[in-house]
Amino acid sequence: MNSNKQIKKYILALAFCPLLMSSCSENWLEPKPLSFYTPENTYVDADGLYAAIVAAERNMRHEFFGNLSPILSELNSSDIAVYGKTDHNGSLIDFDNFLLPTTIYVSGDERNQIQWYWNEGYRGIRYGNTVLSRIDDATFKSDEERNQVLGTAYFQRAYRYYKLTHQFGDVPFLDKEYAAPKLDFYTHDRWSILEQLKKDLEFAYQWVPEKVDRGRTSKAACGILLMKVCMCLSDFDRAIEVGREIVAKNPLMTQRFTSNKNKPNTNLMHDLHSIEAKLDMGNTEGLMYVVSYPQVEGSTRMQIMRNALPYWAKGSVNVTPDGKTGTAIVPAKEDKGTEIDNDYNVGRGIASTRPTNYFQYEIWTDKEKKDLRSPNNRDSWRRMEDLFYNEPSLKNKSEWYGKHLVRPTNMNVSDSVRCWFMWPHYKTFVPDPTVTQDRKGGETPWYIYRSAEVYLLMGECYYWKGQSQEAADMLNVVRERAGADPLVASDINIGEILAERARELYYEENRHTELVRISYTYARTGKPCEIFGGRVYNLTNFSGPGGTGSNVKEEGYNFWYDWMIKHNNFFRDGVVVACGQYRISVHHVLWPIPEEAITANTGGIINQNVGYPGTEKNIIPLSIDQERPSK
Repeated sequence: MNSNKQIKKYILALAFCPLLMSSCSENWLEPKPLSFYTPENTYVDADGLYAAIVAAERNMRHEFFGNLSPILSELNSSDIAVYGKTDHNGSLIDFDNFLLPTTIYVSGDERNQIQWYWNEGYRGIRYGNTVLSRIDDATFKSDEERNQVLGTAYFQRAYRYYKLTHQFGDVPFLDKEYAAPKLDFYTHDRWSILEQLKKDLEFAYQWVPEKVDRGRTSKAACGILLMKVCMCLSDFDRAIEVGREIVAKNPLMTQRFTSNKNKPNTNLMHDLHSIEAKLDMGNTEGLMYVVSYPQVEGSTRMQIMRNALPYWAKGSVNVTPDGKTGTAIVPAKEDKGTEIDNDYNVGRGIASTRPTNYFQYEIWTDKEKKDLRSPNNRDSWRRMEDLFYNEPSLKNKSEWYGKHLVRPTNMNVSDSVRCWFMWPHYKTFVPDPTVTQDRKGGETPWYIYRSAEVYLLMGECYYWKGQSQEAADMLNVVRERAGADPLVASDINIGEILAERARELYYEENRHTELVRISYTYARTGKPCEIFGGRVYNLTNFSGPGGTGSNVKEEGYNFWYDWMIKHNNFFRDGVVVACGQYRISVHHVLWPIPEEAITANTGGIINQNVGYPGTEKNIIPLSIDQERPSK
């Protein structure tokens, strides 16, 4: 269907259906009463129902775009990055004191976007449920068209619930559209939710079309989400089966294929992650995208260069070795757009997310010396030493003008966190031709799923099945494309799988969510974790022993905490910065349920996660086919 036609339908739907619209300040689950102009005027056929789906697909973009985008909360709750704005104490620096049900902020707050995931998750679920509830009243050209619409709605609902059940654990399950305010929701068991998602996604994978416009839900996207849900439920064979079907039709891009191939100092990774590649309909690797470019209504900018780069324009790094102001966003007029124009060549960062030593150093071994994704490839990564002293007042007055930065000997800890680190330039460079300075990152499609992740998921499935050589074979498809040495069976463990995901999927995957998924799988299967000497986890104390304010820091409760303490040097070492100290505890494996969601739900009970205030009111979560308890 024509994208512009979909957008017009979407706008029409919003005009006639206030039920679909909400702001961050509204109650998260409170549907708005139907307006006088009822949705029956819009949801009468496939085009009308797709209006709600387009709204859900469009809103997926907001996770990655804009300043302080929500994806940063996922990265900064993981092993690969931390919140780097050390002049502002936040909940994702000191989890112990600031990550609480009453302090998870939304709408551009600098500390985290955790409540955004809750609010936006249920907003997307409402879009999906609007379609599911109205599909029997609409007219379709064929059963196939009906099933395509139905499958796409199932995917959109499942996409949100997959995140919610790993970010927040047990959550309320909504299976229909509500036409009036409702305040009696109950928490449902995440396992029963996942079982329902599997059924829904099997249907979606059967019916959703393979070929779709950029930004639309594809069959392959349904397949990769089905794979992940199957893995949650230990159905590894089905996940592998689906994965093999996906990659057979969607091979990796292994040859240079965009106009970037003619640019100096670029490689296949620059091609794959360029704007051009994500617009190229011949790109067989991209399975699903979110889109933002001028022809799309409501477009916004990525701002990845602002969020993920060092704060090179300020702080102690802004001083030459002889004590003068060294860097500027705008160099001398005649040097704009040249090699010493740092802003032009890499963008200007503020370090809202800052990579850990694990991501910068530990995962890059001798086997990755020739890896195009590696810091060893100076075209792919940038270092602070690659930038230049370019403060205009230095020109013709200082020997340092036009020379590379030198690490200051007196740099304090806070500045070393925020202002001095490496970054994967091939991923983060998203130019914006509409600005001439203070470049933050422009408009672009962005990958949600790629075939590379399918291979990594299949490799992980073989790991859980104890088939190490098969696991190595899957990871090697991705590694060999990047130029890394192949792995052998003896290399395979969960650490190698997570390292490969970090190498390939930085700023694409929901890293915290995937770590929690693996943590639940260890607890569900009882598989000994070789990384921790054969340690076995279980579900009964997944979030620790409980107790408000206990902030337990003992290993052995869940894989997420143990892995974080092993590999996130900031939390492991309790690094102290100007605004506080990096601290986490066992129960932070799951984020807190927003307090306002619990207190506004006066007719039911929404449980709080173990370790946070309010758990004394919890009840046993329902399965999704259970009746609500009577009052």
